[in-house]
Amino acid sequence: MELHFTGILIAVCTFLAIGMFHPLVIKTEYHTGTRYWWVFLLCGIACIVEACFMADVFWSSLTGVIGASFLWSIGELFAQKKRVEKGWFPMNPKRKNEYQTIDKNETLCPIHHGKSIYAIDDEN
Repeated sequence: MELHFTGILIAVCTFLAIGMFHPLVIKTEYHTGTRYWWVFLLCGIACIVEACFMADVFWSSLTGVIGASFLWSIGELFAQKKRVEKGWFPMNPKRKNEYQTIDKNETLCPIHHGKSIYAIDDEN
Protein backbone atom coordinates (compact mmCIF):
# COMPACT_ATOMS: atom_id res chain seq x y z
CA MET A 1 0.00 0.00 0.00
CA GLU A 2 1.36 3.36 -1.05
CA LEU A 3 0.63 6.42 1.09
CA HIS A 4 0.16 9.88 -0.40
CA PHE A 5 0.76 12.86 1.85
CA THR A 6 0.17 15.61 -0.74
CA GLY A 7 -3.34 16.37 0.50
CA ILE A 8 -2.27 16.61 4.12
CA LEU A 9 0.70 18.76 3.19
CA ILE A 10 -1.55 21.10 1.16
CA ALA A 11 -3.94 21.33 4.12
CA VAL A 12 -1.15 22.23 6.55
CA CYS A 13 0.30 24.82 4.15
CA THR A 14 -3.19 26.27 3.60
CA PHE A 15 -3.65 26.60 7.35
CA LEU A 16 -0.26 28.34 7.68
CA ALA A 17 -0.91 30.66 4.72
CA ILE A 18 -4.26 31.78 6.11
CA GLY A 19 -2.63 32.22 9.50
CA MET A 20 0.01 34.50 7.99
CA PHE A 21 -2.57 36.70 6.26
CA HIS A 22 -4.38 37.53 9.51
CA PRO A 23 -1.51 39.59 11.01
CA LEU A 24 -0.66 40.92 7.53
CA VAL A 25 -4.12 42.49 7.26
CA ILE A 26 -3.92 43.94 10.78
CA LYS A 27 -0.47 45.45 10.22
CA THR A 28 -1.36 46.77 6.75
CA GLU A 29 -4.48 48.51 8.04
CA TYR A 30 -2.62 49.94 11.04
CA HIS A 31 0.26 51.40 9.02
CA THR A 32 -1.36 52.35 5.71
CA GLY A 33 -5.13 52.05 6.12
CA THR A 34 -7.15 50.65 3.24
CA ARG A 35 -5.49 52.65 0.48
CA TYR A 36 -3.35 49.74 -0.77
CA TRP A 37 -6.19 47.26 -1.25
CA TRP A 38 -5.32 47.16 -4.93
CA VAL A 39 -1.93 45.57 -4.12
CA PHE A 40 -3.81 42.64 -2.59
CA LEU A 41 -5.96 42.48 -5.75
CA LEU A 42 -2.99 42.43 -8.13
CA CYS A 43 -1.09 39.86 -6.04
CA GLY A 44 -4.18 37.67 -5.80
CA ILE A 45 -4.85 37.76 -9.52
CA ALA A 46 -1.17 37.13 -10.31
CA CYS A 47 -1.05 34.11 -7.98
CA ILE A 48 -4.23 32.60 -9.40
CA VAL A 49 -3.08 33.07 -13.00
CA GLU A 50 0.32 31.64 -12.12
CA ALA A 51 -1.33 28.62 -10.44
CA CYS A 52 -3.11 27.81 -13.70
CA PHE A 53 0.21 27.32 -15.50
CA MET A 54 2.02 25.20 -12.88
CA ALA A 55 2.40 21.52 -13.65
CA ASP A 56 2.98 20.32 -10.09
CA VAL A 57 -0.26 19.82 -8.14
CA PHE A 58 1.24 20.80 -4.78
CA TRP A 59 2.72 24.12 -5.92
CA SER A 60 -0.29 24.94 -8.06
CA SER A 61 -2.62 24.33 -5.11
CA LEU A 62 -0.48 26.33 -2.72
CA THR A 63 -0.18 29.25 -5.14
CA GLY A 64 -3.94 29.20 -5.71
CA VAL A 65 -4.58 29.21 -1.96
CA ILE A 66 -2.24 32.16 -1.51
CA GLY A 67 -3.98 33.98 -4.38
CA ALA A 68 -7.39 33.35 -2.84
CA SER A 69 -6.06 34.54 0.52
CA PHE A 70 -4.86 37.78 -1.07
CA LEU A 71 -8.31 38.34 -2.59
CA TRP A 72 -10.12 37.48 0.66
CA SER A 73 -7.84 39.91 2.51
CA ILE A 74 -9.28 42.84 0.55
CA GLY A 75 -12.60 42.46 2.35
CA GLU A 76 -10.84 41.78 5.63
CA LEU A 77 -8.83 44.99 5.24
CA PHE A 78 -12.02 47.06 5.08
CA ALA A 79 -13.57 45.01 7.90
CA GLN A 80 -10.43 45.62 9.96
CA LYS A 81 -10.98 49.36 9.60
CA LYS A 82 -14.47 48.88 11.06
CA ARG A 83 -13.01 46.81 13.90
CA VAL A 84 -10.61 49.66 14.69
CA GLU A 85 -13.48 52.17 14.60
CA LYS A 86 -15.40 49.99 17.06
CA GLY A 87 -12.39 49.99 19.38
CA TRP A 88 -11.61 46.27 19.03
CA PHE A 89 -8.11 46.98 17.69
CA PRO A 90 -5.71 49.87 18.35
CA MET A 91 -5.99 52.95 16.13
CA ASN A 92 -2.89 54.41 14.53
CA PRO A 93 -2.63 57.87 16.15
CA LYS A 94 -0.94 59.24 13.00
CA ARG A 95 -4.11 58.51 10.99
CA LYS A 96 -6.86 59.48 13.47
CA ASN A 97 -8.56 61.70 10.88
CA GLU A 98 -9.21 58.67 8.62
CA TYR A 99 -11.50 57.00 11.16
CA GLN A 100 -15.03 57.81 12.14
CA THR A 101 -16.57 56.72 15.40
CA ILE A 102 -19.38 54.24 14.99
CA ASP A 103 -22.14 53.01 17.22
CA LYS A 104 -21.26 50.05 19.42
CA ASN A 105 -24.40 48.29 18.12
CA GLU A 106 -23.17 48.48 14.52
CA THR A 107 -22.05 45.19 13.06
CA LEU A 108 -19.71 44.33 10.22
CA CYS A 109 -22.50 42.38 8.51
CA PRO A 110 -24.02 44.17 5.49
CA ILE A 111 -27.23 42.11 5.64
CA HIS A 112 -28.62 43.93 8.67
CA HIS A 113 -27.76 47.39 7.28
CA GLY A 114 -25.02 48.01 9.80
CA LYS A 115 -27.02 47.10 12.93
CA SER A 116 -26.29 44.19 15.17
CA ILE A 117 -28.94 41.53 15.61
CA TYR A 118 -29.33 42.66 19.23
CA ALA A 119 -30.08 46.25 18.19
CA ILE A 120 -32.65 44.99 15.64
CA ASP A 121 -34.45 43.02 18.37
CA ASP A 122 -34.59 46.15 20.57
CA GLU A 123 -36.38 48.11 17.82
CA ASN A 124 -39.29 45.64 17.56
